[in-house]
Amino acid sequence: MTYPTILSASLFLLIVFSVERLCRRWGVPSVIVLVASGLAARPMLDSLEVTLGWAGTLVPIVGTIGLVLIVLEGALDIELRRERLRLIGATFFLATAGFIIAVLIFAAAVRFALDLSAVQSVLLATAVAVISSAVAIPGSAFLPPKAREFIVYESSMSDIIGVLVFFSLLHSDGSIKGAVLALLGGGILSLLLSMLCALVLMVVLLRVSGPIRFVPLLAGLFALYATGELLHLSPLIMVLFLGLLLNKPSLVTRFPPIRSWVSSDYESTLSEFRILVVELTFVVRGFFFVLLGYWTDLSDLAYPEAWIGAALVLLVIYGSRFVLLRLMLGPAAAGPLMWIAPRGLITVLLFLHVREAFSLPSYLNGSVILVVLTTSALILVASFQVGRQLRAPPDAPPLPDPPDDEATASSGDDAAPDARERA
Repeated sequence: MTYPTILSASLFLLIVFSVERLCRRWGVPSVIVLVASGLAARPMLDSLEVTLGWAGTLVPIVGTIGLVLIVLEGALDIELRRERLRLIGATFFLATAGFIIAVLIFAAAVRFALDLSAVQSVLLATAVAVISSAVAIPGSAFLPPKAREFIVYESSMSDIIGVLVFFSLLHSDGSIKGAVLALLGGGILSLLLSMLCALVLMVVLLRVSGPIRFVPLLAGLFALYATGELLHLSPLIMVLFLGLLLNKPSLVTRFPPIRSWVSSDYESTLSEFRILVVELTFVVRGFFFVLLGYWTDLSDLAYPEAWIGAALVLLVIYGSRFVLLRLMLGPAAAGPLMWIAPRGLITVLLFLHVREAFSLPSYLNGSVILVVLTTSALILVASFQVGRQLRAPPDAPPLPDPPDDEATASSGDDAAPDARERA
């Protein structure tokens, strides 16, 4: 079994790499192809009497690791500056408003259709109200730098808000009052502990010398993340803070004790760490989405209720997003950005927690997969709109940028992350 397993894993990674490359060339979100590959693999393996019984166990584990890596990768792309405060405020408002609107509508519909309690309805609604940074961040590479930065901030904040609300509700006493108290206390505690933990991890990278530096850092990151989840906090905030601090060490190196710790080769060290994170994210994302497709029962997609539920979810997601973006950025910018609101890794993880907490109809499994696939596919609409804008004649009005300070615009400083090629 040793060599066949090594051969299978190697071939799998080569196939995923080829799929990623082809999808990037064709402009197709790789999530769709990877999930579809898993869906097609299950009946093929069943016909050969090969069963991967461990797939259901690995889906949440691999998904959680992937979530941490993807948020970290997105945060490493963000250069935190004072003039970005307006952008941060705008994305926080959009993520919060979109999340609240979606949760209220979904919870009301779920409570009416499934006769669940108020807290159970909000839990299920939260799972599909959260934008998945695991899909949005790599899927927005075609956008202009500022627009892509907007998506990185928004999707990361949506993940954090959703996870914080979800676990506050899940571990509350079942009442709305208890959930609100848990949310406020957990949010403040998460923020304080996350800042401290992110600073400690950054010091580890600065102080540890020798060829082995990144493994202890990542091990500490995953350990602290798991500890935060066990304490019902929101450790994604810590991941986001760590990426921001690593990308802009001057936030803390202005203090004398830390100033001398930054060596002259810090930039090259950070570049090496970025490459490692990108490579690991590629592997984990590939495994997760293929395993998700294999783990999905195709019969769940055959229910008419699954399609009706997915259609209603999509209507609410894009209807509310269209209105909010038009109010914030205007009609032109609302076009491309409206279609980048994918559900994916985080939605699946939260839905699995809900399904463990109380029983749900099996057709909801199909609804979740349909929403994940459709929202990922609709990113293509944004890609076509941006491509058409780039091919427009010189006198055509340009695609508006998301909110930014006038001083930044006048100085010509686009302190946005490079839309570097992702593995």
